[in-house]
Formats: sequence, structure tokens, C-alpha cells
Amino acid sequence: MQHTEAAEATNPPLDVVVVGEALTDIVTSAAGTSEHPGGSPANVAYGLGRLGLRTGLLTALGDDARGQALHEHLGRAAVSVLPGSTTLGRTASATVTLAGDGSASYRFDIDWSLEAERLAQVPRLIHTGSIATFLEPGASAVQELLANHRDECLVTYDPNIRPALLGSQAEARATFEDIAGLSHAVKLSDEDAAWLYPGSTLEETATRILGTGARLVVITRGGEGSLLATATTVFSAPSVASTVVDTIGAGDSYMAAMIMSLLGAGELRVDRASLESLGRTASMAAAITVRRAGANPPTVAELREHLATEGANG
Repeated sequence: MQHTEAAEATNPPLDVVVVGEALTDIVTSAAGTSEHPGGSPANVAYGLGRLGLRTGLLTALGDDARGQALHEHLGRAAVSVLPGSTTLGRTASATVTLAGDGSASYRFDIDWSLEAERLAQVPRLIHTGSIATFLEPGASAVQELLANHRDECLVTYDPNIRPALLGSQAEARATFEDIAGLSHAVKLSDEDAAWLYPGSTLEETATRILGTGARLVVITRGGEGSLLATATTVFSAPSVASTVVDTIGAGDSYMAAMIMSLLGAGELRVDRASLESLGRTASMAAAITVRRAGANPPTVAELREHLATEGANG
């Protein structure tokens, strides 16, 4: 199987490099079984490309039909698969079972490794998350890469907890906090928060994560909106009402729009007005995504149109 990985040296430089797994989602539902490109980091990269950001993905793929399909999928959003990303004997997969309410459960067949210690060119922001930050041998390499670049660009992190792939809760929490401490902004779901910090309120969880060194913590709560917290501000942003087809990719769409907002500000701005705008933009991206099947995030034109409509009606 032949394909070409895009050159990492680009002109102009990349806005974002996403580091993490790309895999094939084998989706099983009442309607039957189908295959789709997936993996939380790959979904975020695809969402960023759809939002018009120059994006590269550093991942681990097999030189096989599923790997080729992922290359083609990412290419449709103008996402560059960076050199060194074809390292596996076969491309990873996740079997996704959809329940009647649109929620998803996962079973994985994945190996993860990462060879890069530094990027050839530093982007404006590095994003990582999910399995790639917990599964060895690649997880340690991810931490090293973040440590090498944290002072050179923004770093964002979404743990996207998959308990079936993790060791003990204490070990996973320690790993999460190590990476949160290398990140400027951390986004996680309320389910992630409950698994990592059982018995804690979302506000208590946000405070603990801020204590690692992160400057912004966002905890999404599905239809209940999201909690945004900094060292000086904690507030809840409302969700956007939506008819749910399925929830695949909703959190990744939120993450991509959150990154777009952070980069649009030109720096990590943590004033109330900036964070309210971030929460509104990211919630709208997630709402658009759940209205249609699969990880199908909005384009920048769609997102702007929906935000403008909401503003006019508000």
C-alpha cells in the first residue's frame, strides 16, 4: 500500500500539530456494521482542518487499506499526516456499539508508539490526548515531546478516558496530572472527571487540575453545558439545544472549536468575556456534530453561520 506523508516543513508554518492515535471505527448499531476513520486525536485534527486551521497529525498508522483510508479522510480536510507516522504492522481499530439513545461504547485493538522527540517545526499550538497519552511505549514519548515544546507554543490536552485500556485508577490519574502539568489548557468530560476524581465536585476537580500548572480547565457536561475554570474565574456556559443523532465526535468537535478560539485570541486569554465566547463557540460546534451521524464536525462557514443565527435570535 503506497501513500505519501506530507512534508513537515511547511510554508507558512502549521497552526496546530495534533499528536495521537488515528484508527478505524467499526460501528455496530441496529442498522448493521460499517467502518469509518476515527480516533479522538485524528477527529480533532480533522475538525481543525474543517475550521480552516493549518493542521498536521503526528500519529501511528499501518501501511494497509485502513491506513490509506485515514490518509485520504484527513486529506479531505487538508490535514497533513506528518513524516514518521507509518510505524505499525496494521492500523488500529475500535469497535463502537451504538445504543438506542445515540450513546457509544468502545472496544479497542490498538498498539501505540511515537518516534519523535521534537518537531522539525514548532506550530502555534500542540494538542494531544486520549489513548496516546496513556498507552506505552508511545505515552512516554508524548510527554517528552510536550516537555520539549511547552515553552515554545500553547499546549492543549483532552484525556478522553477509556477505562478498558488503562491500568489502575491511581496510575492513570498520575499520568493525567503529569500531562496536565505540561499543558496550558485541559478539556475533559464530566464522565472523565468522575472516573479520575470520584466523589469530587466538578469545581473541586477543576481546582485540582489547575494546581498541576494548567491555566484553563474546561469540563463538558453534555446537554448541561460546560464548566470553565481559571485561577480567578469559574462559571458555567450553556449548551446549545440539539436533536441528537449520535454523540460520536461531539467532544472532539468541541475541542477543535476550543483550539480555534484560543488561537483566534492570539494568546491564552482567560478573562471572562474571552472564555464566554470560547464556551459558546465550542458548544455550537458540538451541537452541530451531534445532529448528524458519525464524527462529522462543522466547517468554519457552518459554525459562523450558526453562531450568527444564534446571536440574531438571542
